[in-house]
Amino acid sequence: MEAEWTEEAVQRITTENTTLKQRVRQLTADNRTLDARLKAARSNLRFQDRRVADGEARVAAPVDRT
Repeated sequence: MEAEWTEEAVQRITTENTTLKQRVRQLTADNRTLDARLKAARSNLRFQDRRVADGEARVAAPVDRT
């Protein structure tokens, strides 16, 4: 299929393509940042879960009154 492309159409498509590539780069960077934050939040949650479990175990343990 052959088509005639005007200079204006080529320029518009080129500009849109450049804009979309920049947007993809920005979204990729945002995704990496959010992924790192999610990993940190999960790590913090696991740490807090262990602290809570340790506290619950201490509360549930029988008291030695000797």
